[in-house]
Amino acid sequence: MGYWRVSADTLARGRFTISPLAEATACLGLLVRGTPAHPGERAWLDAHLPAYRERLAGDPITALLLRAAQGHRWIADFLVPAPHGGADATFEDEVEHIRATPPETVRADLTVSLGRPPPAALDRPDLGARAADLLAWVWRETVLPSWPRRRRILEADIVARTERLSQGGWAAALEDMGAEMRWLGDGRLQINALDYPPRELSGAQLMFVPVTPHSGWVAWEVPHRYAVVYACSGALLGGEDPVPRALGRLLGPGRAGVLVLLDSPKSTTQLVAMTGQGLGSVGRHLKVLLDAGLVRRRRAGRSVLYWRTELGHALVSGHRGQVESP
Repeated sequence: MGYWRVSADTLARGRFTISPLAEATACLGLLVRGTPAHPGERAWLDAHLPAYRERLAGDPITALLLRAAQGHRWIADFLVPAPHGGADATFEDEVEHIRATPPETVRADLTVSLGRPPPAALDRPDLGARAADLLAWVWRETVLPSWPRRRRILEADIVARTERLSQGGWAAALEDMGAEMRWLGDGRLQINALDYPPRELSGAQLMFVPVTPHSGWVAWEVPHRYAVVYACSGALLGGEDPVPRALGRLLGPGRAGVLVLLDSPKSTTQLVAMTGQGLGSVGRHLKVLLDAGLVRRRRAGRSVLYWRTELGHALVSGHRGQVESP
């Protein structure tokens, strides 16, 4: 079992943060896999996979580098650095750390990820720049157009997990973050079920980074910073949460958008972050939906959670088809 030994001080300083680079890297991973986890990813792949494949076909060295960096068990470390900077760090700020990676570090990381030395064609000084250029293309062409929406979804996940942390501690905050990840107690954070020796994180910065694709990994810059990148709880469906056109006409697009998001329990704060609507508007929509019997609510600590009733599910499912964004 692979786990990190986390001191009380490191855990107390642990924080959730958003990384544009991690989002772009997760999207690159989805393009590499080409296999969607849900219909929204299928729509996204349909829109971007042809252009991605065309780009790699025209750049065989970068294509070879990417295959080597994916490895057999894990991604080469240089391609997934732990986030640098604060909440205001831009993609350009973050990707420079990859661009500036020394060639010998890239080749060493590729050797680890492959389990053997990389191909001779990768014995060149521009590998970090090539990886950075590919990620910049993914960011510019596939992520940036929907980044405001993606960021709201990521912020909503952080709000929810921060609420869990305040109510149930780290065991609650880490719940469903990864299939094999869990808080074991006694300063032990299980990362995976593989038989690796524990890592000591005392004195390091520990970050938890949500991404919208169904993806996840761990990253580190020993001994200073460690990061857990995980799939957030609010999936990005086709760039926007689709609202059935007829449902939007029936309820109004804003109210219908709130109802569509309530397939799982969410707080008012999460809904505000995910929809971009004001707190007063979301509150009015929820009151109407409650009065109509389309949603239920319950208190969880200091938060109130809302979710669809069977009638609400039936109403949303019955109007699936052509969609319009709220």
